[in-house]
Amino acid sequence: MRWWERDPWLELAQVFLRNPFRTFLSSLGVGWGLFMILITVGASNGLEEGVKADMGNRVKNSAFIWGKSTSMAYKGYPRKRKIELTSSDVEYLVENATTLQAVAPRNQLGGWRGENNVTHDLKSAACGVFGDVPVYKDIDPVIVTEGRYINQRDLDDRRKVAVIGTRVRQSLFSRDEEVLGSHIQIQGVNFTVVGVFKSQQTGEDAEESENSIFTPYTTFNRAFHMGDKVGWLSLLIKEDVRGDTAVAEVLRLLKAQKSVHPEDPRGFGEWSMAEIHEEMSTVFRAFRWVSFVFGGLALFAGVIGIMNIMLITVKERTRELGVRRALGATPANIVVQIMMETLTLTILAGLIGGIFGVFALNTLDSFLVTAEDNGIFRHPHITLDVLLNALMTMTILGALAGVLPALRALRIQPVDALRT
Repeated sequence: MRWWERDPWLELAQVFLRNPFRTFLSSLGVGWGLFMILITVGASNGLEEGVKADMGNRVKNSAFIWGKSTSMAYKGYPRKRKIELTSSDVEYLVENATTLQAVAPRNQLGGWRGENNVTHDLKSAACGVFGDVPVYKDIDPVIVTEGRYINQRDLDDRRKVAVIGTRVRQSLFSRDEEVLGSHIQIQGVNFTVVGVFKSQQTGEDAEESENSIFTPYTTFNRAFHMGDKVGWLSLLIKEDVRGDTAVAEVLRLLKAQKSVHPEDPRGFGEWSMAEIHEEMSTVFRAFRWVSFVFGGLALFAGVIGIMNIMLITVKERTRELGVRRALGATPANIVVQIMMETLTLTILAGLIGGIFGVFALNTLDSFLVTAEDNGIFRHPHITLDVLLNALMTMTILGALAGVLPALRALRIQPVDALRT
């Protein structure tokens, strides 16, 4: 058959339009199967995007460790001993940890989620105040909208400078007031504002972050009498290292440094963004495969329907196929004809289902962009590899569906067909 000519396509159209309702029903299953593959996998991607965004934009290879109280006696120390991290522990990890890219000590006034009275002229605000080092920006990225971030010179010289969040700016300064170079008082200590930042997180996390003030770690410890105490450690893990591997190494080193029993589960607290990302990626990858399998089963059921319809069609066209054989059509011609009819119907039905699936995802994505609150569901989409795999699976199933009708057509003998 010459598929670049017009006649074969007209013949195909005639075959399908002999019973349009039956053609529609048989192709509906294939279209629905591909539609469901795209929708379920796209929804899974949207849920994954939303969960990651809701977790904030901390880099995925980060972890956080803090001291707690021991639950086991060790080397003469009693149980329930409170473990406090210090600057020397930071230096120890920098020198000995092989899985870390950076270690950032961090302190906060008032403890975790603590808020403090901050004033500027006659205005005041309750803000979170942190002592930080420059590398922390690589662990929890923010967008500096005015001025600059904390630098190493600030730490070395213990400068009383501060980088404030946009909500702090709104609370303490008027809209047209110059912020950079202005002074704020934190618990009576003067700091010069050198930068303003905006959070890359979302929702309440963004509001909390933008209501924060960052000061140099060394300045913070001196100004607020913290000595060399470290509230917690923020860790940047090397890209080629698993999160659990890095955390295990750091805990092993810290337990040895602080004389904590190696098997003590309570000496330190830890929270690993890297491990969460790894676990979450595994879960969503499995969910996508399950979605693909169930969508594939729906697609397979649709292809079985097309095969059954083609078997009925071959039986109804017994005389036509017999005439073709009598006029010189070879068995190969008959097989190609039936296979191409089956493939064409399968591919057309699948493409229509795919177009509707992509359209539905794009429509949903546009709606979510304009919605005020879309929860943790964001940007449902399909990647090119998923789309190509779905189309390839559909094509293979379509080819297999044409085998049985083609073999049935081969068994038709011209003499017997002309007698019917």
